[in-house]
Amino acid sequence: MTLFVLGSVANLYSAPLARKLERITYDTKLRLFMPGTRDDRIVILDIDEKSLKEEGRWPWSRNRLGLLMDKLFDHYGVATVGFDVVFPEKDESSGLDILENLGRNQLKGVAQFRSVLEKLRPQLEYDRVLASKIKGRPVVLGYYFTFGSTTGALPEPALPGGAFAGHAVAFMPFDGYGGNLPELQKNAASAGHFNPVVDEDGMVRRLPMLVEYQGAYYESLSLAVVRTLLGGAKLAPVFSGKSGAGYSDVDGLELQTARGSLRIPANVDDDGFGGKALSTLVPYRGKSHSFAYVSVTDVLHDRVAPEALHDKIVLIGTSAPGLQDLRSTPVDATYPGVEAHANMIAGIMDQDIKQKPSFMLGAEFVLVLLLGVALSLLLPRMTPGRIALAAGGLLLAVTAFDFWLWRSAGLDLPLAHSLMLVSGLFVLNMSYGYFFESRTKRQITSLFGQYVPAALVEELSKRPEEVSMESESREMTILFSDVRGFTSISEQLDPRELSHLMNEFLTAFTRVIHRHRGTIDKYMGDCIMAFWGAPLHSDSHARDAVYAGMEMFEALHQLQQEFKARGWPEIRMGVGINTGKVVVGNMGSEVRVAYTVMGDAVNLASRLESISKEYRIDFVVGEATRAAVPGVVYRELDLVRVKGKDKPVAIYEPVGLEGKVGPEVLEELKLYHQALRLYRNQEWDKAEQQFISLQRMYPKNRLYQVFVERIAHFRANPPEAGWGGVYDWHIK
Repeated sequence: MTLFVLGSVANLYSAPLARKLERITYDTKLRLFMPGTRDDRIVILDIDEKSLKEEGRWPWSRNRLGLLMDKLFDHYGVATVGFDVVFPEKDESSGLDILENLGRNQLKGVAQFRSVLEKLRPQLEYDRVLASKIKGRPVVLGYYFTFGSTTGALPEPALPGGAFAGHAVAFMPFDGYGGNLPELQKNAASAGHFNPVVDEDGMVRRLPMLVEYQGAYYESLSLAVVRTLLGGAKLAPVFSGKSGAGYSDVDGLELQTARGSLRIPANVDDDGFGGKALSTLVPYRGKSHSFAYVSVTDVLHDRVAPEALHDKIVLIGTSAPGLQDLRSTPVDATYPGVEAHANMIAGIMDQDIKQKPSFMLGAEFVLVLLLGVALSLLLPRMTPGRIALAAGGLLLAVTAFDFWLWRSAGLDLPLAHSLMLVSGLFVLNMSYGYFFESRTKRQITSLFGQYVPAALVEELSKRPEEVSMESESREMTILFSDVRGFTSISEQLDPRELSHLMNEFLTAFTRVIHRHRGTIDKYMGDCIMAFWGAPLHSDSHARDAVYAGMEMFEALHQLQQEFKARGWPEIRMGVGINTGKVVVGNMGSEVRVAYTVMGDAVNLASRLESISKEYRIDFVVGEATRAAVPGVVYRELDLVRVKGKDKPVAIYEPVGLEGKVGPEVLEELKLYHQALRLYRNQEWDKAEQQFISLQRMYPKNRLYQVFVERIAHFRANPPEAGWGGVYDWHIK
């Protein structure tokens, strides 16, 4: 056991349990000792829901942002502005391109038009307007590094190539970037990348201070803002002068100014995906909104007191869920990404960032070695009671020492290996067999507990040979559900009520999916994606999915009664289900992975949910699902060709289980299918008469109106020869 842990400490191999435990202990220390105070030096100018409602959806026109720059610097007197957004594309919202096209064509010979256009041009070139507003001002633009694609322009590198020559340091291997328009980049004081380091569990604990691209080194947004604030402070790497196998002698970075220097601890450690990164621990002050948040629209409309922004560092970012810059952090599950940079800026200025110097690896190795030797010699000679006391005492002592180093010296001594060694030797000495069985179950739960119901996790733990995160091809069934008119619903409720409403229906539907052995892939706002047939194989995946879909509508009916009693608006839901070959497994990038499914069958399931509203019904399944689930009464809806697919597919509405559907409904379906045959035979008059008759008999079913309208369209625009009844949908 001791040799195993020492090997993990020395990075001879990867120990997932140690990494997970290290994250847990680090998060615990961070939450226990974070100050929880508010820093008023930094203000986050928030592109929030209020701003989007008043100013329109993002991105806004650049002349509007130019006005924002004038207000921030001229009216409010801010110290520095940093953008946690990127401007990679030209702003054509002014209509200048349309006017120029008119000048080249319809109004080519109208000299007065050309004269007026030339006078207006400076006001209509919105990118140039914004460039002029940031020129000469301490404005730091944001951008990002990526893999493969390249857009926009990069700033000058913070350090030239060769700055780390001769030192054991490896940077994140990006080969592309998303930069700002060259005109904007040229006029900005600086720019910094806003890439985070995302750990295996999806948490953001670190930010890379430098990224290597084509041999040069580019600084982060937070570092660029501080350097700009300090008048372009010189940046230099800091080396300890002590390097060896398994660790680097890079201890961080230094900002050199006329008034002195600032140190930024930076460590070469695991990036969470088998590589290395030069990163700095984010000194989170507390949960989200540890800094002042001001709506951008309030600044634009002069609704902010001048002292709230005067001489402040302003970061422009977003907390709006729809703009997808919310991160998972140790202090908050949904944390605005811009606030992570605010914490880093504050930490650099206060010189209050936890350090993990290069000698910490040696200190951890020595501590683990001493504990291992002592426990290996003593525990086998002790009674079970004394073993428990000794192990418990050592755990408390090691933890207390680690906490003391964190608070008094600002050092992050890795604690996981010591805790793992003491606990492991204790359990091995008490019962090796029990330890082995429990450890296997913990690993299975760690892999799949966040995806699948508890009952399925129990089965997985009993059949570990079937557990795999590697991608593979399987026949599976995929479900998409979405709340109809959610934007309208959200406008009727305050944020707290909306949060409760979302939690209510997401919880109810998740329980239904879990009850039918489904796996939740992800929540996308008010949308749920789930699948059946993985991680465990299942011959009944299509049936389980369809039954889950029908029960979700029963659960929705129950929820409606509760929502009505609370005065909440009524909600409707659409569900699309499809069966087919997909790829399932861990997929993603070096900075984020997820256990998910991909393939045409997944895309079709999503399309079916989207087009269900076009048929004015709530539940649609594909033909493969229908064929795999007998015993259900279906209504054939249409033969469609969806966006992205050439081959048409038949789609159906599950009406109910055979034997439980009443004769009146069966008679309605019989009449409907007769009308559908007439429609496909292009017997428009007879089909129209049948659908109108169905409308009158069953006015609540709005499907028939769809075909009445479609027949009118085909009368005016007859389909091509050999049509066959296929209808093309181009919506996603």
